[in-house]
Amino acid sequence: MTIVPIMWAVWAGFVVVLAALYVYRASLTKDEEDQIILDDSFDHMRTEQAAIVARVNKIEPVVRVMIWLVALMSAFVIVYYIRDILLQLNIIH
Repeated sequence: MTIVPIMWAVWAGFVVVLAALYVYRASLTKDEEDQIILDDSFDHMRTEQAAIVARVNKIEPVVRVMIWLVALMSAFVIVYYIRDILLQLNIIH
């Protein structure tokens, strides 16, 4: 078994997880409002918005890590195929 199917499976897995995180974050922020609540009678809205922001902030580091993993895996795929081309052309041995 060659490394190519494993390489593409790992890359696809990272992309799927990243896409799922983006969808989850979008579903969290769909109820977020861009307004300033100044009156104390709207404390329930303030706490709801704070809860939304807290959940988004909790998954933000995971999103950043997944972005870096996808970027690194993409670079690995590109380097693999460049190396393969150079081997096929007998430029490197």
